[in-house]
Amino acid sequence: MSRVVLALMWLVHWLPLRVIAWIGNAVGTLLYWLIPERRRVTRINLQKCFPQMAAAERERLARAAFRAFCRGFVDRGVLWWAPPARIKRMVRLVGIEHLDAAGPRVVLLAPHFAGVEAAGLRLSIDRDLSTLYQHQKDPVVDRRLLEGRTRFRSNIVSRQQGLRKVLHWINAGIPFYYLPDLDFGRKGTTFVPFFGVPAATAVGLSYIARTTGAAVVPCVARMLPAGGYVAQFYPAWTGFPSGDEVADARRMMAFIEERVLEMPEQYHWMHKRFKTRPEGEPRFY
Repeated sequence: MSRVVLALMWLVHWLPLRVIAWIGNAVGTLLYWLIPERRRVTRINLQKCFPQMAAAERERLARAAFRAFCRGFVDRGVLWWAPPARIKRMVRLVGIEHLDAAGPRVVLLAPHFAGVEAAGLRLSIDRDLSTLYQHQKDPVVDRRLLEGRTRFRSNIVSRQQGLRKVLHWINAGIPFYYLPDLDFGRKGTTFVPFFGVPAATAVGLSYIARTTGAAVVPCVARMLPAGGYVAQFYPAWTGFPSGDEVADARRMMAFIEERVLEMPEQYHWMHKRFKTRPEGEPRFY
């Protein structure tokens, strides 16, 4: 089945971006009803984060989140197989001067919005970039994801292999594209609020910045309605790390909250963000 999906993605990538966007939205609309478990997770996340929002509005947001996620997935066909010139037209970089001014060692904070893959691959066309990836259960998908992310640069390591190579790359002047805002369990995490709900949050950003002296430059990609993306780079954070990893984790999540409020439908609500709970607290899912 995975080979069929990849073949369809390859065929679709030849189409105009506007048409690809329509296909991605249609797939998202269909999968909202075909994947009840992820629909349930999305609804729970939105209810926990936006309890004051009307139920009908949360439902609209849940459906939009599915469409954005699937659009991002379908768009990977362009990222994986289209010429670099087309990818540059597809993903516009804004504020890249903040990355250039950040110094020789940089961590790019890239939260899980629908355009996170697009921004990372676009940036890797022009400059060295390092990142982590999560092994997939399906070997065909795992190989395709790895090949796609290393299409222009090969500085990638799995999460299971740890951060040693990452620290070496950062010290060598290769920016690290870091996606730390999922629930990775209890190891290396602390509980800080995400929209008022305690969430297990990685302290890796603080650790890496402290260990390497790297500047943290946030990068958030916004998906455009008619196809394509704008990747926004923000000024390097000052006073980070602070020496308090809990405060640093809270700062990271507060920044992500601000971006979520700007485009709530584009955040990765299908993930079990609150799977790990504080001791004695009941499970959400």
